[in-house]
Amino acid sequence: MLLIVGLGNPGTQYENTRHNIGFRVIDNLVSDFAANEISKSSFQGELFKAPNILLLKPTTFMNLSGNSVQAVKNFYKIELEDIIVIHDDIDLPFSSLRFKNGGGHGGHNGLRSIDAMVGKAYNRVRMGVGKPEYKSQVADYVLHDFSTEEETVLTGWIKHTAHAIKELKTKTLDEVKSRYSLKKFED
Repeated sequence: MLLIVGLGNPGTQYENTRHNIGFRVIDNLVSDFAANEISKSSFQGELFKAPNILLLKPTTFMNLSGNSVQAVKNFYKIELEDIIVIHDDIDLPFSSLRFKNGGGHGGHNGLRSIDAMVGKAYNRVRMGVGKPEYKSQVADYVLHDFSTEEETVLTGWIKHTAHAIKELKTKTLDEVKSRYSLKKFED
């Protein structure tokens, strides 16, 4: 069983922010798989199920994402290597896409929380959102909506990412990495 986690914050005020790109990919996958919601309060998130796949949107707010991931991981007895986490990454240019297993959190509080609760050896889908001019602007930057210009790219980029994640059901991370990594999404 694969557990695919999209990181974000609950609530309509965060819906279109850079920090919620993981939620948007999960929404796409839920639709693609016609997954059924199986949420329980103990999961601390919205959980959807399709054959051999669980799709999770933690509703704990970003900084506590690990609580939700740990609850679902433990309940379904999912191995760490069968967890895929989709997240925004300010160290990558906008609309780039990278895949990796393990590593540091790079200052991302959602990853920091997951690392602390379940360990680091899970797969990561890193979606580049660019970075602000000054480090002091990071929190404000990731909690702001994508620009109108960026929004024009999002649908295609999210679909590309969702397709790559679906390939992880049957292909290795290295195979998916070599085929789907992007420096910049272009339609």
